[in-house]
Amino acid sequence: MTYQKRLSFLVVIDSLIVLTAVYFSQYVLYMKNLFTMYILVTALSLLIGHHIFAHVFKLYKKVWQYASIGELISIFKAITMTIVFTAIAQFIIFHDIYFRGLVITWMIHLLLIGGTRFAWRLYRDTYIKQDMNLKRTLIIGAGSAGTMVVRQLLHNNGAELLPVAFVDDDVRKHNLEIMGIPIIGGIQCIEQVVKEKEIRNIIIAIPSLNKKELNKIFQECSKTKAKTQILPMIEDLMSGKVSVNQFRDVQVEDLLGRESVQLDTESIAETLSGKTVLVTGAGGSIGSEICRQICKFNPSQLILLGHGENSIYSIDMELKNIYSGKIEIVPVIGDIQDRARIFAVMETFKPDVIYHAAAHKHVPLMEYNPVEAVKNNIFGTKNVAEAADTFGVKTLVMISSDKAVNPTNVMGATKRFAELIVQQMAKQSRTKFVAVRFGNVLGSRGSVIPLFKKQIQAGGPVTVTHPEMTRYFMTIPEASRLVIQAGALARGGEIFVLDMGEPVKIVDLAKNLIKLSGYSVEEIGIEFTGLRPGEKMFEELLNENEVHKKQVFPKIHIGKAVMIERRILDYFMDKYESMSNEEVRDYLLMVANNKVDEEVYSVMVSS
Repeated sequence: MTYQKRLSFLVVIDSLIVLTAVYFSQYVLYMKNLFTMYILVTALSLLIGHHIFAHVFKLYKKVWQYASIGELISIFKAITMTIVFTAIAQFIIFHDIYFRGLVITWMIHLLLIGGTRFAWRLYRDTYIKQDMNLKRTLIIGAGSAGTMVVRQLLHNNGAELLPVAFVDDDVRKHNLEIMGIPIIGGIQCIEQVVKEKEIRNIIIAIPSLNKKELNKIFQECSKTKAKTQILPMIEDLMSGKVSVNQFRDVQVEDLLGRESVQLDTESIAETLSGKTVLVTGAGGSIGSEICRQICKFNPSQLILLGHGENSIYSIDMELKNIYSGKIEIVPVIGDIQDRARIFAVMETFKPDVIYHAAAHKHVPLMEYNPVEAVKNNIFGTKNVAEAADTFGVKTLVMISSDKAVNPTNVMGATKRFAELIVQQMAKQSRTKFVAVRFGNVLGSRGSVIPLFKKQIQAGGPVTVTHPEMTRYFMTIPEASRLVIQAGALARGGEIFVLDMGEPVKIVDLAKNLIKLSGYSVEEIGIEFTGLRPGEKMFEELLNENEVHKKQVFPKIHIGKAVMIERRILDYFMDKYESMSNEEVRDYLLMVANNKVDEEVYSVMVSS
């Protein structure tokens, strides 16, 4: 219907309502004399006044299928002013005001105008929406966010979801209604409500929910076949980036039971703003995210150093699209094993800060290729560290791993060895050398999440090594932010340990990912394959002799990692090329676990 047709229709309807109100009030009062001069003057005054004030308060411009309290207030004001206008007309013409008639007219007028306006919304919400084959939806959370969601869904013609019930743990709200939608019970009722109400979608509408509570709610939702979604982040809602009805699927990151930490942006800015920063392994999962986080602190120059041209090209293009003209971003292709190349890069750019993220990190592959792990993780780190010392870099932050604690595999042992090199350098250099140790990162290359997703897409089964295997997890952005924060805290020689929260069973992670993908565990299946070479059942971040329980910053500890004599490290680095793969592996594990026996030690001393 065009605006002109709609306006004409409303004017006719309102005119009939005004006349009905006048004549009905006269009939109630007198039951006769319905066509006196008084009634004619009153009716004409009401008609003129109504259309004037309907225009003033924009009653003809309202979209009445979305009518709410605001529209009701506008109706009240328009009709009240119309009655006042009519009373003035009566007084001017008749020198008297017929109050009883005007009060009854006002009541009938208000009732009919408001009733007709809200009737369309009621009809639309009750009948039209029901007939659109919409997905019946359960809203978890009957607070302001849940109410906002329901309002959006009921008022949005394009919405595919129809809210039919709330659940909320606040018992004071149980058996009440919000906008006609009943609040049935608490979280424990989810499975029952989904079954009884034939729910197809669940929306978790509690933006302030912490992750442990979210995980608890999701486990209840996962008992059903309904699709579970969640409101966007509260910051995105407040900033206007997304609207309240732009729901997103629950991600496995949401279920880690960890809360994000607020960074000390002032100390980080002091470390990075206006500085030249170099990131090794800048094309990798962690390295590229570190680059993204660094750019937020406005360095003057960011050097992207990496061995793989495709990955460096990708992060270079991404950052230049955002920060072109603000930050000088320089892509550099180079291998940290190439000592001359690394020294040349350092001499050219003379960075203030280095984040050393380049490493071989795949545990089973490094078991088969220990010499390559040594070249990259140990000698690569040595090259970067010594170049940093030579060219006066202020701070070098090395990315380590929880697998460096009591290592049982080559990858972990080379990481511990690299930590020892960094610690030794810290004793003799003006550069502040530190290492940051953390566990598995969700979504990084080689992590279980991409593997599980591929297996689920292929129809399963998902392969898990052991039903009791646990790992620590954090998201790539969180790990990267805490690495940068640790760099700002560096005094030299520390091994910072990121608080990874509670360890997660890999099998539980697999089950959650299957459910989040819209399948049941029975449909996809989980197959246990046994531990692979070098794998631990449980990972550690610090052994019992290394624990500083006090945090130096929220979620950041300093470890008391045991130092090892430099000659032990030098002996291995001088002799490893003449060793077999097995000898390399055995020596690495012996040194990394600080178990060099007297016989080996005497050989090293004599050499």
